[in-house]
Amino acid sequence: MAKSFTDKRKTTALTDDGSAYGEMDRKTRICICVILVGLLNFLVFAILYMFIGGEAVFGHVEQITATDQTRYILQSGREVSLGIYLYSGIHSLSIWPTVAAVMLAMLALAKDRIVLSMHSAIVRGRAFLTILATVITMTVVVITIWFILQFSETFAVQKIIDGPDAPAAVRP
Repeated sequence: MAKSFTDKRKTTALTDDGSAYGEMDRKTRICICVILVGLLNFLVFAILYMFIGGEAVFGHVEQITATDQTRYILQSGREVSLGIYLYSGIHSLSIWPTVAAVMLAMLALAKDRIVLSMHSAIVRGRAFLTILATVITMTVVVITIWFILQFSETFAVQKIIDGPDAPAAVRP
């Protein structure tokens, strides 16, 4: 039986367990915010990827010894400034943890339905959720570490251009 109470600001109908109709609990609001922020991050990444012409994680750094000049080349071959190169690399690194956060938030929202639907399965719902969350987390940790190492390597292993391989503008 639904009850209602009157607050100075609004009247709210309550369910039998005392929660309000039409109001989200804190966990649901947090999960929806995580999903929206994650999708926004991916959308911004995709738009800027197209705008700047690539990403830096799989790019490279060239050191031109004739002029002591450093060039930052995206994976697409486009030359950019150090600031854009760093931004692109860091934003690329943020995508994997964001994907994991979105997946875990969706899993948390679907938890009750998954548990109820898997009560007679070989693996129970809660065990399945734990296994799935662990697989998501471990996969993203490994991929993120790999991307960090790949991006760091672009600074550690620089292509050195000297002599005839140097661009025409920098040859003596």
